[in-house]
Amino acid sequence: MSALSASARCAAKTPHDKRRSQVNVEQARFNMIEQQIRPWEVLDQEVLDLLFQVRREEFVPPPYKALAFADMEIPLGHGEVMLAPKLEARMLQELGVKPGDKVLEVGTGSGYMTALLAQRARHVYSVEIHPELKAFGERNLHAYGIRNVTVELGDASRGWPAHAPYDAILLTGSVPVLPEAFQQSLAVGGRLLAVVGEEPIMQVRLVTCVAEGVYRTDELFETCIAPLRNAWRPSRFVF
Repeated sequence: MSALSASARCAAKTPHDKRRSQVNVEQARFNMIEQQIRPWEVLDQEVLDLLFQVRREEFVPPPYKALAFADMEIPLGHGEVMLAPKLEARMLQELGVKPGDKVLEVGTGSGYMTALLAQRARHVYSVEIHPELKAFGERNLHAYGIRNVTVELGDASRGWPAHAPYDAILLTGSVPVLPEAFQQSLAVGGRLLAVVGEEPIMQVRLVTCVAEGVYRTDELFETCIAPLRNAWRPSRFVF
């Protein structure tokens, strides 16, 4: 009877524990947005609302669930990571995806950035070079009920013209030099966001196709992230 009573007491606590756990998660999400993301000049209310809606913790690998809202990169395996939340949010804001857009994402990873893009776009084509990560990202997107995404396996580090022209292109890894193939895949009015350069300083670059064959480039801010696998590097002269 004593054991049964203890079991009953535990069962009675379960709903309260679940509510308290949910409150803690939402508080952590709120703190992430207010303490990490807003101070990084992410002020677009639609972007901030989206960060509340798309639950980041559901895209994090199980061993790192407790770090879902931390100001850090989260390992995904194969040397790949989920970018820090503030960088994900700033990229989303600067790319300015619109409801009718066809988007190319280079590097699916966990599928979290893909999900954010998909919430704003007509369709997202996301290319992942690692088969295991492609499968992981697809599972996460499917479990989340996102259907306007096509995840493809391949190396898009130097371009992916298969579904061009695109209204928006996002590279989730850096490139030492930005291949012209990306900007050539933009529709008129399309935007390309990429982190360009090599350690220790890289620039986030926004390229806009203002007319057929005419592009405007804006350097937005500095950051430093790992390069895309097989990203093209310029030849180095040896004296």
